[in-house]
Amino acid sequence: TLYIGTMGRCSIQIVMGPAGSGKSTYCKAMQEHAQTMAGPRRRQIHVANLDPAAEVFQYDPLFDVRELISVTEVMKELGLGPNGALVYSMEYLLENLDWLRDSLDDMDDDEYILLDCPGQLELYTHVPIMKSILDSLKMWGYEGHMVSVFCVDAAFLVDLPKFLSGSLVSLSAMVALELPHVNVLTKADLMPESDVESILSQSATQLWHQERDRLYNSAQREQQQLNNNNWNPDQADDEIRDASSAALAATRPRKDERLTDALCQLLEDYSMVSFIPLNIQEEDSVQHVLSTVDHAIQYGEDLEVRVAEDDALDATAASSFGGDH
Repeated sequence: TLYIGTMGRCSIQIVMGPAGSGKSTYCKAMQEHAQTMAGPRRRQIHVANLDPAAEVFQYDPLFDVRELISVTEVMKELGLGPNGALVYSMEYLLENLDWLRDSLDDMDDDEYILLDCPGQLELYTHVPIMKSILDSLKMWGYEGHMVSVFCVDAAFLVDLPKFLSGSLVSLSAMVALELPHVNVLTKADLMPESDVESILSQSATQLWHQERDRLYNSAQREQQQLNNNNWNPDQADDEIRDASSAALAATRPRKDERLTDALCQLLEDYSMVSFIPLNIQEEDSVQHVLSTVDHAIQYGEDLEVRVAEDDALDATAASSFGGDH
């Protein structure tokens, strides 16, 4: 029995995020978790590589863009640097999309694949290469079967500027690609669970105010320590004078704080960015992320229909068998 209304198209996760954010580890975790699932939701998850600059995988790719072109070859033959070679390689893929279409069309409509994409964010924002590739997939009939998964390293949580930057880049990619979108906080197993929950339970504005207060209080303590030592600005060396100037400056409101306030307020007012923590050491955590992504494209609804139909056919066959005897 075929899925109802799938139009012969597999389900696709577009896995993206900054370099080093754990995209390949995410793909491996999803693939291995699917093999342990029981019952009607058991499935095989394939992974394919769309990063021409990739070197080592933790998974066995179903197909690999490096079979078409690789950054190493481009750098060697054209003398380009790493970034230029990557952009050239992705433009080459864009000009030869039949390779990608044939690879995807070879899959059955009930199959599920993760596309491990490049980490250079300019491909999603400044240079519309990924947008053009995804637009082509939509024209091929995959619209409604694709979801973007944006990975951000959990280590960003302890550095507020990086966390805000990651949130804004995620928002930019979501707006640019125009797909159902899920943000995943990878490597959460490397941080205390209580810290992750505490930070994610607060708004961007609350986190920024806490960071601002921390910086202010730290600067005040440094200035107080200098004052207690009765230091003389005229006799102090350059290092001490610089420390004092920095401490005083940190206690004064800065113009750029208004921009940070506005960005935090934007993220908070529209609730446009939220993260799901992923702990690859816990099956419940992996399943929660997978279920959230599945829900974004309604994956599994047709599966339940198919299972019900198969069960009905099995019951009919058993009844007929029993009647003959």
